[in-house]
Amino acid sequence: VQLQASGGGLVQAGGSLRLSCLASGIIFRANLMGWYRQVPGKQRELVAHFISGSSTMYADSVKGRFTISRDSAKNTLYLQMNSLKLEDTAVYYCNKWPPVASYWGQGTLVTVSS
Repeated sequence: VQLQASGGGLVQAGGSLRLSCLASGIIFRANLMGWYRQVPGKQRELVAHFISGSSTMYADSVKGRFTISRDSAKNTLYLQMNSLKLEDTAVYYCNKWPPVASYWGQGTLVTVSS
């Protein structure tokens, strides 16, 4: 299984980014997927994930600002991030929910500036 996250970058506070995660070796529609993030020196945290076919859950810190979605035909997971804050700066990863240790990829860095 390979999960390749992309779409990160430098954005000003209040701005938006859309992250993508292209999966190979795993069938999205048969698995619940999620987005995670990690700040250096801190534990990786769950940002958003699917809990069923279409139901989703979000961390309180991103609720109302981030939206998780997927395109099963493209085996791609997305994270639309709006109204970005300085504290959203992190490396973002995708993985199954719950995560599988061997599935962690490189992640994509999101840096929010003031």
